[in-house]
Amino acid sequence: MSNELEPKPTPSQTVIYQIRLKGHLGREWTDWFEGLTITLEEDGDTLLTGPVVDQAALHGLLKKVRDLGMPLVSVSPVEPGPPTTLGTGQADVSEVKS
Repeated sequence: MSNELEPKPTPSQTVIYQIRLKGHLGREWTDWFEGLTITLEEDGDTLLTGPVVDQAALHGLLKKVRDLGMPLVSVSPVEPGPPTTLGTGQADVSEVKS
């Protein structure tokens, strides 16, 4: 067992966040949310997922959510996964280890 702390992102690293909202948000809001991916969940929630450069940018996104009037369910940093093939959401076969 190691006593090392998990590495934290440095201030210069972009963090991927997932913001969960109660209710469905139309895809036409993608530009307003600066290119974050909008995913409509079957349970009626909307996920906004994408890179956020710093805490100021995160607070700016949260202000936009507030301005929409949609209930905020959660805000979570997301661990980066394997690279995906652009536009498919599928793992890039060249990066998958057997």
